[in-house]
Amino acid sequence: MKYLNTEVTFREFPDEISLCINISNCRFQCPGCHSPELWKNEGTELTQSELGRLIDSNEGITCVGFMGGKPDVVNTLVKYVKENYPNLKIGWYWGGSSIPSEISILNFDYIKIGPYKKDLGGLDSPTTNQVFYAKGKHINKPDASPNVLYDVTYKFWNNGNSN
Repeated sequence: MKYLNTEVTFREFPDEISLCINISNCRFQCPGCHSPELWKNEGTELTQSELGRLIDSNEGITCVGFMGGKPDVVNTLVKYVKENYPNLKIGWYWGGSSIPSEISILNFDYIKIGPYKKDLGGLDSPTTNQVFYAKGKHINKPDASPNVLYDVTYKFWNNGNSN
């Protein structure tokens, strides 16, 4: 699995300073995609040592976000991050319509699923088909179970309220 580039951002995972790793060879190739450069299989191999180098060179991040990728490889890299950088949160953007069975959701703090559909809009649109999940311990609800993923897509909308 290769990545094309990285970006430190505040917008992909709410309330986090995220190192987003843009993984190439996207199999979904959604019409209207904002990153068609990720459709080709090119870039740098994302090994554990390369991932460690990327994390170490981005001091101050609170989250590592995998933007795409093969589920089995992402799962392995997530385990590496959990073992070596236990204070970092982990997110994953997946263009499929459901979370793949080979993913251990307990290892993730955030997961976004869903192909981009231009007529429905992205996460910032209330009509989106995409869903953004956060682990219960990261949401402000007293009855939330800490290791359950909850739909918090509303955090991307203008007012950021669930009401």
